Amino acid sequence: MEKRIMLGNEAIARGAYEAGVKVSSAYPGTPSTEISEYLAKYNEVYTEWAPNEKVALEVSAGSAIAGVRSMACMKHVGLNVASDPLYTLAYTGINAGLVIVVADDPGIASSQNEQDTRMIARSAHLPVVEPSDSNEAKEYFKYAFELSEKYDTPVIFRTTTKLSHSQSVVDLGERVVPEDRVYERQVPKYVMMPASAIGRHKVVEARDDKMALDASSFEINKIEYNDKKIGFITSGIPYQYVKEACPNASVLKLGVVNPLPKAMIEEFISQVETVYIFEELEPVIEEQVRSWGYNNIKGKECFTKQGEYSANMLKNVLKLNTEEIEKGKEAPQRPPILCPGCPHRSVFSVLNKLKIHAAGDIGCYTLGAVAPLNVIDTTICMGSSISLLHGMEKAKGKEYIKNWVATIGDSTFLHTGINSLINMVYNKASGTVMILDNRTTGMTGHQEHAATGKTLKGEDTYAINLAELCRSVGVTNVIEVDAFDVKELERVIKESVNGDILTVIIAKAPCALLKGQKFPNKCVASSEKCKKCGACLKIGCPALTKNPDGTIKIDETMCNGCGLCQSYCKFGAIEKVER
Repeated sequence: MEKRIMLGNEAIARGAYEAGVKVSSAYPGTPSTEISEYLAKYNEVYTEWAPNEKVALEVSAGSAIAGVRSMACMKHVGLNVASDPLYTLAYTGINAGLVIVVADDPGIASSQNEQDTRMIARSAHLPVVEPSDSNEAKEYFKYAFELSEKYDTPVIFRTTTKLSHSQSVVDLGERVVPEDRVYERQVPKYVMMPASAIGRHKVVEARDDKMALDASSFEINKIEYNDKKIGFITSGIPYQYVKEACPNASVLKLGVVNPLPKAMIEEFISQVETVYIFEELEPVIEEQVRSWGYNNIKGKECFTKQGEYSANMLKNVLKLNTEEIEKGKEAPQRPPILCPGCPHRSVFSVLNKLKIHAAGDIGCYTLGAVAPLNVIDTTICMGSSISLLHGMEKAKGKEYIKNWVATIGDSTFLHTGINSLINMVYNKASGTVMILDNRTTGMTGHQEHAATGKTLKGEDTYAINLAELCRSVGVTNVIEVDAFDVKELERVIKESVNGDILTVIIAKAPCALLKGQKFPNKCVASSEKCKKCGACLKIGCPALTKNPDGTIKIDETMCNGCGLCQSYCKFGAIEKVER
């Protein structure tokens, strides 16, 4: 058997391949993004980027109902977008297996909240499978399809940032493709009008009861008895911390975290003197076990609901005798910053100059909230910037939003921003929406989307024209402008925010990190001409620093010659030259 070291996300993709998955639809979102990128390398699997997670889940549900094993991938907040089909698919069930990969983000490494997918799964009446390393990620993924088909239900496959982006050894297997299942027309099963839904709800409750009874015999729920003075009920990555900190403790390791194996848990508690429930984020397991009358267990009174856990945290709580880790000097804070040559910096520098507030959205451009740009005032969720601006106008009137705009990226606009723009048109809004079109899904690693002209597989396809799309929904004033033309940007923004009609400004320039980008020029600074005014530093480009005498210095290894700093120098101290 071939062995290979894999990231958790790569192992999930391998598991999908080996399980015979034929269709996968996803929207990129850290920490889940790489799953689809790895899966796209297997030609036997159809893979796609969908415009949002709701569409992705509906596509994969359609292919599963048609009779082939299918999957959808998203991050935890993406599941919110997909919740509409999610809850109803629990009622309809599936035909061939359907697995929904959801990557949670304990510690909020790259998200706007720290929600726990297990709680959503309980509400939606869906089983949850959770691995603790890369090999389990591959094997459990195949097992998830077995559960899906045995119990006629979608299955949520929960991962976390640590699992997604850590590596371990994986045993590779062969691809096994089950025969396509025959689709049979069943209106009471698949058409969720009220009469059908009432009947299907009963089916869901019966399925829940059946799975709960069976859970103690699921092969990926395991008891490891060792020292029975102390034991842990745990799952996922926290299992690894338990094994590192307390290798001699007894452990009940859950591979299926919903429904819980009640009989197995009761047996474990009866055999172990002190039981800790060690789970990141919410006390999902703990609250259920306490509801059975086991109040002698220890849980969140010892461990936090916030952030990632660690072996050291467990050692500290248990006051284990461990070697003191030598603490060196703390590393200096390195807050994230827009890259040199980022077109968002140019847009925000103009908004800052004009003292205009921005309702922001999810993407790299959220960094416009911090110094020195200080433009973004709000960031809630994908597509919210446009709706928030609309709400401000309806609350305070047109005059109030004459120093506000909504900023949103091209991928995010196609995700859910277009719906909000339609709402503005329909309800007679007059705000200014700025689409920051850098021709990619930037923050998650430069994935394609419906306006880039490339599919996930790299094939050429039709590229949505954002300007024409906006006009087609009724926006009469659509302006396209070079994101680095600060004079024209300033002119159109001033004109737009002081106008009385809805305007969409599309600021266009490719992300500086896109493959194939060429930078023939660089900017150089003249210390003789520099007046030490600091105007160029206000844009916050990391390529610009000060010499000891206070004049400007440009790091040519970082500069890509965008010329933004040159635009703000009134004394000609910065010049663009060939590299």
